[in-house]
Amino acid sequence: DRRATAGNVIAQRDIEKVFRADEFSAIAIAGTAGIGIEMVRLFQVELEHYEKREGRTLSVEGKANRLATMVRQNLGMAMQGLAVVPLFAGYDEERDEGRIFSYDPAGGRYEEREFYSVGSGSVFARGALKKLYRADLSAEDAGLVCVQALYDAADDDSATGGPDLTRRIFPVVASVTSDGYRRLGEDEVGALARAVVDGRYESPGGPTAPLR
Repeated sequence: DRRATAGNVIAQRDIEKVFRADEFSAIAIAGTAGIGIEMVRLFQVELEHYEKREGRTLSVEGKANRLATMVRQNLGMAMQGLAVVPLFAGYDEERDEGRIFSYDPAGGRYEEREFYSVGSGSVFARGALKKLYRADLSAEDAGLVCVQALYDAADDDSATGGPDLTRRIFPVVASVTSDGYRRLGEDEVGALARAVVDGRYESPGGPTAPLR
């Protein structure tokens, strides 16, 4: 989502929380925005430096481990309430598959299966993902599922911002495949957001999963 809060006040409506880490990976942040953005920038520089020095990209495992170290280095700040919890996703060229890693504020690294979410609204988003995720989703449908999950999170969590059609502030949606990192354009995400919002007029709770 795009919302940044300061207590019960919306500090910014269009902050960036999803970033290209390198050609085959992406990173998203939740928590203290300033520290999170600085961590992302440093992570991007380190990956670029490694590639220039070694002549090849770091493995997905290596990237995930390096990010865990950076999160652990922020533990002192996290204990003061300034925590950052990233979500890392990358395409593993050796395995020919996508991989997702989550973290805790102490730098613990955990590989997730199929889907995951982080942030204050992540519990609600993950509940929606659990019902809507399918292994054979197309790239477009996967984006639609993510926006549906974000809408559910924003519906129940005041710190999560849903699609803002009035201001044309849409979620950041990106994919990482064998073709590399791609961020969907504003028109593409806008179309997904409008489809979700229009559908909620008919069914405020969103699409339902079949029982059988």
